[in-house]
Amino acid sequence: MIRAEQPAPDIAVGIVTAGVAPVIEVEPGQLWRSFPVPADAEVDALRRGLDAAGGRVSIVGASLDDWVGPTQRRSDDDRLAFLLPQLHAARRVGAAGVRLPIGQAGEPLLRRVVPTLHELDLVLFEEIQGQQTPDSTPTAAAVDTIAGLDDPRVRVLVDISMLMPALPSSYLEQLAGAGLPGDLLARLTDEWRDPATTGVVVDVLRSGAVPPAIHTMYMNLLVRFGRSDAGVLRDILPLVGAFHLKFWDLDDTDGRVSAPIRDLGALLAPTGFAGTLCSEWGGHEWLLDADAADMTRRHLALARQALAEGAAAAA
Repeated sequence: MIRAEQPAPDIAVGIVTAGVAPVIEVEPGQLWRSFPVPADAEVDALRRGLDAAGGRVSIVGASLDDWVGPTQRRSDDDRLAFLLPQLHAARRVGAAGVRLPIGQAGEPLLRRVVPTLHELDLVLFEEIQGQQTPDSTPTAAAVDTIAGLDDPRVRVLVDISMLMPALPSSYLEQLAGAGLPGDLLARLTDEWRDPATTGVVVDVLRSGAVPPAIHTMYMNLLVRFGRSDAGVLRDILPLVGAFHLKFWDLDDTDGRVSAPIRDLGALLAPTGFAGTLCSEWGGHEWLLDADAADMTRRHLALARQALAEGAAAAA
C-alpha cells in the first residue's frame, strides 16, 4: 500500500482472492479517498469486489477526529456528525460492526449513537490493547460505561498485544542493531513481564541513550506491547465481542506467539463466545521484506491450533 503498487481496495479484495482469509477487517481511511464521508460509489465498489471473490467485511475501523485545529475541540454534535457517515458506510459495505479506541467516544456520544447502531444492525466495539488493562486508568472507566449501557450494540474488542509473555525476537534484534545499552537489552529479553521494566525503559529514554532513528519503534515498549496474563480478561468477558490476535513475527520460542492464544482458547471455551477473532500482523514496521500474505496464512494456522489446544485443555 505504501509503495502504491496497487490501489488499496484491490489489496483488500486480494486478501480474499488469494485465499488468505474470506473475512477481513478494513480501515476506511486507507481505502476510500472520500473518507471521512465515504462516497457510496467507493463503498459499493469494494463490496462488489468482495462479493465476487466470496468475501465480506467483519469490522470497519472507524475514526473520531476530536479536534478542528490545535485548540478547538469538536462538540458532541460535531463528533456525532463526523461518525455517522462512517456508520452508514459500514452498513453499506456489509460489515457487522465498527471499532474505536477504548474510551474515545465517551458516554454522552455512545448514548446518542446507540439508536443508530440498532437501526443499522451494527455493533460499536471499543478496543483495548497494549499496556491498557481492564482495571487501568482511564480504561476501567470506559469499561464501566459499556457495562452501564448494558446494550449488546456496544462491546469491547480485545487486542492480545495486552498478553505478551515476551517481546518478539525480531524486534529485540532491531533494538540490538541500533546500539541500545546492553543491560537494557538483557532486561527486555529476560524480564519483560517485570513491572519494573517500564521504569527502566523510561529512564533510558530520558537519558538520551535511544538513537533518534528508532524513537518511534522504541515507543512500542511503552504503548503497544503489554505484559498482562489472560486471566485479567475473565471479569469482562461478558462485554467482549471481538479479539485481535496481534502478532509481530512467527518465532514461537517459549510459546511467545502461541501461548496467549492458547490461554485465550481455554478462557473462551466455556463461555460460548461467538464473536470475531482476527489475525493482525504488527511487525511490518521492521520486517520490511516479509510477505504479508505468507505471514498471515502461517499465523492463522498457528492460531487455529493454539485455540483448539486451549479449548481442549479447558474441557
